[in-house]
Amino acid sequence: MTFDQSLPLIFMALMGISMLVYVISDGYDLGVGLLMPRANATEKDVLIASIGPFWDANETWLVLGIGILLIAFPKAHGLVLTQLYLPVTLMLIGLMLRGVAFDFRVKAKDVHKATWDRLFFAGSLLASMSQGWMLGRYISGFGSGWNYPVFAAAIALALPAAYVLLGAAWLIMKTEGELQRKAIRWAKLAWWPVVVGMVLISLSTPWISATVRQRWFELPAIIALSAIPLTTAIALVAARLVLDRPIVRKELCWLPFVLLIAVFVFGFLGLAYSIYPFVVIDQLTIWQAASSPAALKVILIGVCISVPAIAAYTVFSYRVFWGKATELRYG
Repeated sequence: MTFDQSLPLIFMALMGISMLVYVISDGYDLGVGLLMPRANATEKDVLIASIGPFWDANETWLVLGIGILLIAFPKAHGLVLTQLYLPVTLMLIGLMLRGVAFDFRVKAKDVHKATWDRLFFAGSLLASMSQGWMLGRYISGFGSGWNYPVFAAAIALALPAAYVLLGAAWLIMKTEGELQRKAIRWAKLAWWPVVVGMVLISLSTPWISATVRQRWFELPAIIALSAIPLTTAIALVAARLVLDRPIVRKELCWLPFVLLIAVFVFGFLGLAYSIYPFVVIDQLTIWQAASSPAALKVILIGVCISVPAIAAYTVFSYRVFWGKATELRYG
């Protein structure tokens, strides 16, 4: 394969990694937003403080992923956004609502603060469910028929549960005392819906897509690919088991979060294998949707500058603000 032929693969990998980093990083802070109604007024301030230095920057990865789709795969961008115009709009409304509520809750009087907290929750829920619906429609190749919306709706319900589990694991790592114990309980409650949802979605995906069924359930591929669901299951079970250990409130407070990151990574690998070599499954391959090699070479220069800068800033921010969340302060 020549360099020109490999350029679309490079950009597809960059886009996929960007979206994976976004789902994990913004997933936990969306999960924290979804947990707001379960916390009291003082605890809500700690929840906000735990994500305050990170949540806005996390969305940079979403912008990067969509930007790569737009400039590197313009044909796919037009097709995807045409099919997902409404859920994309709802997701953006949810993200904007979160941003407004995050900033206004500190300026509001005490009597209005609870309203902004509820709006922060509503924005988190709207964004999460919209992302789940988009993922379901994308996996199914935007097919028509009653089963495709049902499949998308199932993922729209399952993804917020996964975000709640990830957000609870983040709080276990970032908080102490009674709030940490509550986060452990929240994680235990969210674990079962996530597991049930993942099992049902995994079983229904081959039914919804003949391409996925063919790629996963033919010999010898099924033997080699069994490592992905098995490893995912091990990570999920390990995350649940460690929640019952006292050490999760001390030295191993980070372990549930890391195990859940592994679950998302393995899910991403399974999705990547399922759709390759398509950008839009059964409709556009990577090479059919890509811009010209000359254009991709110019875009690659910008990517080589922007991606390391974004990654370096992300690493720096997490390093600076690592450790337990402290009392919320603005100013």
